[in-house]
Amino acid sequence: MPLQKILLKPGVNRENTRYTNEGGWYQSDKVRFRQGTPEKIGGWARISVSSFLGVCRSLWNWITLANLNLLGVGTNLKFYLENGGNYYDITPIRAAAVLSNPFATVNLSTTVTVTDVAHGAVTGDFVTFSNVAPVGGLDLNAEFQVTVIDPDVYTITTVAATSTATGGGTTVQAVYQINTGLPFETPLTGWGAGAWNAGSWGFGGTSTAALRLWSQSNFGEDLILGFRGGPLYYWDASFGLAPASFTVTIASPAVVTSTVSLLDKTPVILTNTGYPSALPTGLSVGTTYYVKGTGGTTFNLSLTPGGAAINTSGTQSGTHYILPNAVPVTSLDGASAVPVIQNFLFVSDVSRFVFCFGTNDPLSATPNAIDPMLIRWSDQESVVDWSPTATNQAGSIRLSHGTEIITAIQTRQEIVVWTDSTVYSLQYLGPPFVWGVQLLGDNISILGQNAVAQASGVVYWMGTDKFYSYDGRINTLNCDLRKYVYQDINLSQNQQCFGSTNEGFNEVWWFYCSANSTEIDRYVIYNYLENTWYYGTMNRTAWLDSGLRNYPIAASPLTATTGNIVNHEFGNDDNATGTPAAIDAYISSAEFDIGDGNNFAFVWRMLPDLSFSGSDASPTPQLTMTLYPMHNSGSGTGTPVAANVDKLTGAQYVITEGFTGQVYTRVRGRQMILKVGSNQLGTSWQLGATRIDIRQDGRR
Repeated sequence: MPLQKILLKPGVNRENTRYTNEGGWYQSDKVRFRQGTPEKIGGWARISVSSFLGVCRSLWNWITLANLNLLGVGTNLKFYLENGGNYYDITPIRAAAVLSNPFATVNLSTTVTVTDVAHGAVTGDFVTFSNVAPVGGLDLNAEFQVTVIDPDVYTITTVAATSTATGGGTTVQAVYQINTGLPFETPLTGWGAGAWNAGSWGFGGTSTAALRLWSQSNFGEDLILGFRGGPLYYWDASFGLAPASFTVTIASPAVVTSTVSLLDKTPVILTNTGYPSALPTGLSVGTTYYVKGTGGTTFNLSLTPGGAAINTSGTQSGTHYILPNAVPVTSLDGASAVPVIQNFLFVSDVSRFVFCFGTNDPLSATPNAIDPMLIRWSDQESVVDWSPTATNQAGSIRLSHGTEIITAIQTRQEIVVWTDSTVYSLQYLGPPFVWGVQLLGDNISILGQNAVAQASGVVYWMGTDKFYSYDGRINTLNCDLRKYVYQDINLSQNQQCFGSTNEGFNEVWWFYCSANSTEIDRYVIYNYLENTWYYGTMNRTAWLDSGLRNYPIAASPLTATTGNIVNHEFGNDDNATGTPAAIDAYISSAEFDIGDGNNFAFVWRMLPDLSFSGSDASPTPQLTMTLYPMHNSGSGTGTPVAANVDKLTGAQYVITEGFTGQVYTRVRGRQMILKVGSNQLGTSWQLGATRIDIRQDGRR
């Protein structure tokens, strides 16, 4: 027989058996399709040696008026701003306390016991101590992560103490960041778990404790942020990324001279430089004060916006700092009626409204309780004005279909809103109704808050049992991997799922947990230009395709409690940790045969058609082409079996860059599978039209 080209249908199809999918591709990992042919995806590399604490679930990129390219990084432990590869902690502060001799040390022990009545912390929270006198030979003027013993006592871990002691001083300043969240959804069982009256008598219910999910959006050059089930916070870009230094002139009223220029009524949080550099009497660490006066870098402080200036006394002096931490929106200008709880937020491009989805109704009988179907928006161009009046455009609307709002995304001329069972369109109408809503579709699912992506004006999302798109009407995506994905997915970790785009390759990516994993380990890709699907394995927790960065970026776990940001489509290797590692990339075909396998086929030579364009010069790029012959068709659960080659490895042939000849083979079987892959540093490849010399070899 003459040489035959192996030109298979683009995309990977797992909707039927391997034999039924003859003429197509069946398995893949870290491979994409371009112009119908498979190629290895690009590599990735960390943006810097720095790392952050926690598991990141949210990324947002914008540029300030000072031309700072900032990336908001929301983790279950903290909230950071990344710039130039450095991570700046702006986690909001929950509380501050003045403690008297709260520390107890034990000689040679690294555990320090701290007493703070009704501290309100949970295990994993962060506290910063200042104005602490040495105790047990330790300097405790630093930030620590706590382990809670009871409502009044917790422990911290330090270097070993040199003596058993108690103390620390009578004016120890303790500043607590907001309570930390969970990195994963955690199953709950027993009484109090699950819905009331659910389950059988004598058995506790089941439910899950939600993981920490942030939403964030820039308001001009500033940032509005919040976690699901928490309040709104605001970060003012005028503070910069690091604590701004200031000095206090002790007087009545006190005069603050700072390195940053602040507007009247701007909220500020103060700290000192440790022990013994305490703040002057009248000021305390961790308390929110307000700028009074418009002197730029010189101003007074007050306890309330526009309140009386604070007097100070004492002899304390030295340089102190204004913390750059985000503050509650309720503290801005004495704001009232601001949502105290919300599930999702963003800022609209249309007239710049701040939206909260799933929030509290201040006029209800329970004004601080969340209504999961309520949408509220602020007045136009305002962060703080949320009370509807005849002279503003603040307002609210309650959706009727579903039990809770899951997420929302802004698209061309509308905001698309998902509940757990429906999709709505929210459109700007102008006064007096301001925003109007209409139902787009019912009996529709969505996997989680971050399972939505938008590309070329079309919205795509991952449901609990299939994929959807919205381009003016809701469509079910014809997915060649639907059964493969949904038969091996951990739906109890549905909120970890997230989607994003890789616009440079016309792709929408979704990441999810496989059935036996509680961490993301799989991805599935839809190429909307070529209408193809492919899949693979990868551990990422957030992804952002931003036009303000040179590459798509993603959050990559380093350990269970740390991570970093990596540039994707960068180089050819896995360089997430700083040590390059080869990427194992491959694609495997369905079975092909002669005359439906009635005759045995014999392949005696193969002419590879490959491009190694984009590979590194050294080492010499190479990949492996493998032919798996089979005696009988069928995917089954077994491994392809051949008489004349190893049943696990097949007949393998290494092809290097520059090879232009033919490969002589001796492969015989009823059906055959072609696999192409690489696992070598510096290699990039694209498969063309490989040809094989195949002939009939009798019957059996």
